[in-house]
Amino acid sequence: MPPNRKRRAPAMEPAAGGAGQQRQNKASASKKAKKGGGSGGRWPAVKPKKDLQINRLKGTHLLTIPDFFTSAEAKAFIDVAESMGFAHQGSLGPLKGEAYRDNDRISVTDPLLAQAIWESGINRIFTDINVSGKVATGLNPNIRFYRYTEGQRFGRHIDESVDLGDGTKTYYTLLIYLSGKGSAKDSSGTALVGGETVFYDQRGGVVAEVAPVQGLALLHLHGAKCMLHEARVVKKNAKYVLRSDVVFS
Repeated sequence: MPPNRKRRAPAMEPAAGGAGQQRQNKASASKKAKKGGGSGGRWPAVKPKKDLQINRLKGTHLLTIPDFFTSAEAKAFIDVAESMGFAHQGSLGPLKGEAYRDNDRISVTDPLLAQAIWESGINRIFTDINVSGKVATGLNPNIRFYRYTEGQRFGRHIDESVDLGDGTKTYYTLLIYLSGKGSAKDSSGTALVGGETVFYDQRGGVVAEVAPVQGLALLHLHGAKCMLHEARVVKKNAKYVLRSDVVFS
């Protein structure tokens, strides 16, 4: 039986005002991103990162970047997300052809926030990466926040590519852990336990196990060549994740 897949996220609707207005909006977003801005003051500033350490797992398209968000940035995103309010995200389950899913979710469409995160350092990671002759141009403006509380998990699944139109398509998943090892809660007895992201090969063997570390960014190829993976159950406290996708054109 083929691995369960996530439902597709909706494609971004074309911006109003025609191509000229879209170029103007993109230029404005880029200027704000370079200043470390978010969107309309809602989001915390994301500062450009220097000397990023990029770890590539040999033989895979899996990358990790420690300290991509500072502890202050990660905590600020959690605070904003909590103030917005999460909605529960479930699934029909494996018997109905869907991966088991039990977590809480927020979804926002925000090109300025996507641009700010992209320009803060993700763009430099993809200067020498192309997929099917396409090059990376930015992040999907559909930004998602996930919260896993005790007992919640996301079973084995594959992330699908999203066709955004005009020849653009997503090919990489971006996850940024907002909680985990290294957070201020580690010393207060409320540290996160569990919640690892685990990748499997075609035989079901473990290829990689990524423990949540606050500020760590995880990138992996998705679509036709996506590795089967899961978010293991959270055993203690809460796991927070920011999710987007790398867009290619």
